[in-house]
Amino acid sequence: MMNNSDAVRIRGLRVRRGSTDVFSGLDVDIARGAITGLLGPSGCGKTTLMRSIVGVQRVAGGTVTVLDLPAGTAALRRRVAYDTQAASVYADLTIRQNLRSFRRIVGAPASDVDRVLDAVGLRDRADQLVSSLSGGQASRVSLAVAMLGAPELIVLDEPTVGLDPVLRADLWQLLRGLADAGTTLLVSSHVMDEALRCDRLLLMRAGRIIADTTPAGLLADTGEADPDAAFLALIRRGEAA
Repeated sequence: MMNNSDAVRIRGLRVRRGSTDVFSGLDVDIARGAITGLLGPSGCGKTTLMRSIVGVQRVAGGTVTVLDLPAGTAALRRRVAYDTQAASVYADLTIRQNLRSFRRIVGAPASDVDRVLDAVGLRDRADQLVSSLSGGQASRVSLAVAMLGAPELIVLDEPTVGLDPVLRADLWQLLRGLADAGTTLLVSSHVMDEALRCDRLLLMRAGRIIADTTPAGLLADTGEADPDAAFLALIRRGEAA
């Protein structure tokens, strides 16, 4: 049984890519109503884990339970949103046209379009073609799409890539507001200083969770002053064990 405080429960997850195991028996829980940061270097398995949670990854074994249902269940389509690493919107449509199209797919009310435009700070650009936007702006359009319909779980794959420091700060303020309102967020990044903005941390390396902790716990456990140094300390500790 899932703990009522968990939005996601994974047990014994196995994923293979060709003849290589990406995960060989991964166990992890993700708490409801909080921001969980999934951090680690490129290629460590972050995206594969996220794809497993939203139900679009072929798995070789184990169970992935999301909001008390098997991952990928049709009933989760309006309860779980996934913002991929590459902006997943139509370049030949305006921002507003994209949002109107996607809100019909998820069954969100028409008023949601203006709500999410305001939330991501794109109301003044709503009638621009996505093809005319910067990479960071296009990423914000993808986030706006993910927010349509007020999903209970939002999975964000490196949402701050391409954003300048001001926009990164604005995005994290938005994510904090969503979590404070009860939304569960899983946010991946390879930028370790973003760890300090999360409620809980899952640190990955080579397909393994090497730490399940809090920002304060990570620094206290390693005796380091910043997340980059703390992550390296964990790696050295694992190699020495």
